[in-house]
Amino acid sequence: MAQDEKDEGERDGGSVAILAALLANLGVAVTKLVAFLLTGFSSMLAESVHSLADTGNQVLLLVGSRRARRSADLEHPFGFGQQRYVYSFVVAIMLFVLGGVFALYESYEKIREALGEDDYDPFASRWWWVPLAVLLVAMVLEGSSLRTAVRESNRIRGRRSWLRFVRTTKSPELPVVLLEDFGAIIGLALALLGVGLTLLTANPVWDGLGSGAIGVLLVLLAAFLAVEMSSLLVGEAAIPEVRARIIAALESPEAVDRVINSRTMHLGPDEVLVAAKLAVGATDSAAEVTAAINEAERAVREGLPGMRIVIYLEPDLDASPGSPSVDGPGGVAADPRESAVEDASRG
Repeated sequence: MAQDEKDEGERDGGSVAILAALLANLGVAVTKLVAFLLTGFSSMLAESVHSLADTGNQVLLLVGSRRARRSADLEHPFGFGQQRYVYSFVVAIMLFVLGGVFALYESYEKIREALGEDDYDPFASRWWWVPLAVLLVAMVLEGSSLRTAVRESNRIRGRRSWLRFVRTTKSPELPVVLLEDFGAIIGLALALLGVGLTLLTANPVWDGLGSGAIGVLLVLLAAFLAVEMSSLLVGEAAIPEVRARIIAALESPEAVDRVINSRTMHLGPDEVLVAAKLAVGATDSAAEVTAAINEAERAVREGLPGMRIVIYLEPDLDASPGSPSVDGPGGVAADPRESAVEDASRG
């Protein structure tokens, strides 16, 4: 699949997945809250806040995607593409605080109350069955949302494993929605287990433990997302396949002997900064060197038509003719074309 098709697919697929998750979470949050008000089950409150946080997260992702489209200005000469990473990082914080920490606090309170309660009757309310029904319906809705996210991800995932896709994609929306939906399904199962055991044993401690398990799950998911998004915020290089195509394009002009070294950094999911030092001949004229640099820039942009490329090239004399192209500081990943071949062979 061409790189521009992949990038376009990630943008479109991310929006579709976000909207599907937004609608599902909004409906589920309301029904869970009603179930909590009718029955007082702690797991239902934790899950209601979880779904409410997810709904807010989807809104943030849409806002971040929209703000990232703004044109560059004097204060932000490289544009606003990294806004998508900023908002995705905020999503991780919200998931941690509103989802995980609240669920853990609610678990503590529920267990503390349950240990001091001797005559708990889970069937005292005629609405005891509502949480079970709500959780089952919520599983169907969240499953539909997850299926949409998986379908959209499969369009651009290629042969990458799911873990590798989540960790290597530069578009944050799909991984965030995938992990949120996956976490929602597991959270619903934990809530169903907690409510079910409470009804079977007449012991509300199980309800509190279910809420606590949901909290631990959300904290772990939030931590994983925070690590991945912070890495993108700091500035990640393009994947080996893209770096290999960039080096090949830079070396395509006849006047360029090789790429002495190069650096890439994502300014946004579909925006890449390229800086490279090109080896040119000692007898080449200024006009020939200028023409070679212009040709190299044009080759890079033609090779990655779906991306916005910011290029800075420096011509230099080759002190080590015949050496491989260096990609990264200190010669790390000496030639990304080798890494790209290895990645393709691993799938």
